[in-house]
Amino acid sequence: MEYFEKVEENIAKDLLWNIPERKQGVVNVIGGNGQNFRTPVKVAEYLAEKYPVETVNLILPDALRNKLPPMSNFKFLKSTETGSFADNTELVANMDSGDYNLLIGDLSKNAVTGKAVVSACVSSEKPMLLTRDAVDLVAENNPGEVLLNEKLVIFGSLAQMQKLLRAVYYPKMLLLSQSLVQVVEVLHKFTLSYPVSIVTLHNGQILVVKDGAVKAVPMEKSGYSPIMLWNGELAAKIVALNLYNPNNFIGATIAAILQVG
Repeated sequence: MEYFEKVEENIAKDLLWNIPERKQGVVNVIGGNGQNFRTPVKVAEYLAEKYPVETVNLILPDALRNKLPPMSNFKFLKSTETGSFADNTELVANMDSGDYNLLIGDLSKNAVTGKAVVSACVSSEKPMLLTRDAVDLVAENNPGEVLLNEKLVIFGSLAQMQKLLRAVYYPKMLLLSQSLVQVVEVLHKFTLSYPVSIVTLHNGQILVVKDGAVKAVPMEKSGYSPIMLWNGELAAKIVALNLYNPNNFIGATIAAILQVG
């Protein structure tokens, strides 16, 4: 398996020194619904405080307009009656205004929002990372065209990966009961068929996958627990380091996983 490697230390040692001293770049943090917006706010604050990103925009449905104080970096888009995103045109325009998009989740599971998010992910030309329930929303709304986006990163659980593969009728099965080697083989072949990049977890290993190459980082080396892995912080780190290292997804993502604090 020449495409598979276990990694326990930063394989791009100079990468963390490439973080600019002066602030630059625009990241859009997208998510929330009329009842839940804690994670998008928390992740946007984390990015702004921990990394030299010039602008971190928080893009929310306008059902939240009266629940949050007016801030220059808050953008409110048309929402459904249930309080989530309703219009893909607005989403695309805002996604294309930044350098990187983090779809952090807390999205309502309804058909209108699903279609809007899927359409925006297909149409936007900017790099994007989907995580948490944003992955589920895409998987449940005909994700085939989304998975053809070579600028898309999917950071989700193995169960979510399983759902995505089933949604596009991929001939190889992903099962939670499979060995690490079996999962690696499926993800290797899947990312040769679809140009997306993947970050997932199996058997205590964080798997980073792109263009058929699979790297495995032991969970204990990351400083995260299996629950903390999905709180949005690691997704934000991955976005920040890939923002500054756009042509080294695997190196930047492994550096993010191993970066403590």
